[in-house]
Amino acid sequence: MTIEFNARLESIPYYPAADAYGDGRELVLLASNETPFTPAPAVREAIVARIGSLNRYPDPEKSELRARIAARCGVDASMVTVGNGSCEILLAAAQALLEPGAEVVFAWPSFSVYPQLAALTGAREVRVSLDREQRHDLAAIAREVTAATRLVLVCNPNNPTGTALPVAAIDAFVAEVPRHVCVIVDEAYVEFSTLQDPDESIDLVRRHPNVVLLRTFSKVYGLCGLRCGYAIGPESFRVACEKVRQPFTVNALAQAAATVAIDLQEEVERRVEQTAVERLHVVEELRARGLPVADSEANFCWVGLGGRDDRLVCDELARQGVIVRAGSALGGPGHLRVTFGTRDENERFLDALDAALAAVPAADA
Repeated sequence: MTIEFNARLESIPYYPAADAYGDGRELVLLASNETPFTPAPAVREAIVARIGSLNRYPDPEKSELRARIAARCGVDASMVTVGNGSCEILLAAAQALLEPGAEVVFAWPSFSVYPQLAALTGAREVRVSLDREQRHDLAAIAREVTAATRLVLVCNPNNPTGTALPVAAIDAFVAEVPRHVCVIVDEAYVEFSTLQDPDESIDLVRRHPNVVLLRTFSKVYGLCGLRCGYAIGPESFRVACEKVRQPFTVNALAQAAATVAIDLQEEVERRVEQTAVERLHVVEELRARGLPVADSEANFCWVGLGGRDDRLVCDELARQGVIVRAGSALGGPGHLRVTFGTRDENERFLDALDAALAAVPAADA
């Protein structure tokens, strides 16, 4: 006999993490939307200072970090949920909100964790196609909300397309959603958006008691390796999430680093500016090659390959030491998702792409 597992296990998709492989050369890692900027000196100092007390458990309430986030965002600390990356908060929200007979609605393609939420809980997922500009079709999403809907996910800017909607559009959308439905606005890349000030969306939480904003320290703050994210929403959301997850869920080094990082807004602005410069450069170069690129408000772009097999193009790029994400793994065959790196990394990608496009013919060629 073998171990008998939960019947839902077969329906739970693996998260499609990027493979990093090469032939010994230094790799250009443009697959996971990491920032090329290392943690700021003050953040590194905070990490080092905390190492000597790692024989003690981290603060289970994340009190200092929650207080700093609250002060930065102008909300009460009771409204701040901190997690082991924003993904943990998503998974906790699913456990707290969803069950068999309930529904979760989200656009597709979007963040690869979303399909796990229904599979984990036995709820029904409802996927809504993006519009022609690769953006969320909020009107179509609103039409799918029913009495059974418990959770709606709006990824803004959207991963993997990088497209974004103005806060006013989301505000109008939420006003149509019944109050019993939790609307999570996933803003992992909000700092990179030029549509409006990132702080503007915080008003959504003040205006709508069923809205939760989800953010992370993994992207612009450069703390992927420590896994720390946060949500801003009603206190009841935080309490529910705490009930369904393990204790001591955010490690001490992550708490120390994020507590300092949240106040380094000048550094954030510098990183965003440099990323915007590289975004403009890479997108212009891709379009000059005749490739369609969605309008990105993130630190990555979504590139059409003109009928080429995205997996073969990724393999060709990897042979040259450049790692990007195949759209097939993200719900968008025939595309690549490419993170913006340094200028040198971006130039190496563009050179490698030219060779890969030449090596992989279009399907109708």
